[in-house]
Amino acid sequence: MFSPEEREGLRDDLLAAASRDPRISGGAITGSAALDNLDRWSDIDLAFGVTDAAQITGVVGDWTERMYREHGAQHHMDVTAGSWIYRVFLLRNTLQVDLAFAPAAEFGARAPSFRLIFGAAVELPYGAPPTAESLIGWAWLYALHARSSIARGRLWQAEYMVSAMRDQVLALACLRHGLPAREGRGMDQLPAAVTRPLEEALVRRLDREELQRAFAAVARSFAAEIVRADVALGERLGAVLNELVESAHE
Repeated sequence: MFSPEEREGLRDDLLAAASRDPRISGGAITGSAALDNLDRWSDIDLAFGVTDAAQITGVVGDWTERMYREHGAQHHMDVTAGSWIYRVFLLRNTLQVDLAFAPAAEFGARAPSFRLIFGAAVELPYGAPPTAESLIGWAWLYALHARSSIARGRLWQAEYMVSAMRDQVLALACLRHGLPAREGRGMDQLPAAVTRPLEEALVRRLDREELQRAFAAVARSFAAEIVRADVALGERLGAVLNELVESAHE
């Protein structure tokens, strides 16, 4: 297990190495560290601008080799967002290190959690949160598949669909309360009046009756959130949700 001191030391080493790399136009701390909100379990999040966009593949490759050779990387994966490449490393000491690379012309703050350490950055619009409409759409889509999975006796698939539906409902509540709505980041800040009913949507054992119960619980909370977001839509979808829950018992 890594220590906070090891984490901070590695962050400093990576930033120093990046500042010496002539291909890198700027470096920033991102994530919780940029907001001075670190705790014992925080990872390392850094972002780098690359002067020549045509060199990004080579820069990412060289930094990947560095992470394995010098810092004990055991595996990595990529997440992309437009021209940005986020290479996420798992180190032997269980530390996660996220290194983002972007063309210099597109290197800048995409969220408040961005602190430029060296070089230059451009001004960018912040990424938009999900819309209530999209969250509602995903939730009823998962509800359809929860109903059919339960009816077919596909218990693991049903548990997946019920849980995914619950996550969309919680995200919808986060949006309503002005909290981060992606990746569960705002869920623990929701008031108990929102989260307590959704505790009933947790699947406690893998059988059909339990899945039906959890499905009904998340459908109730979903119906309430739709009305808060759009009364007319809530009136249209409420009857459909009741029908889904009832037909899951057939």
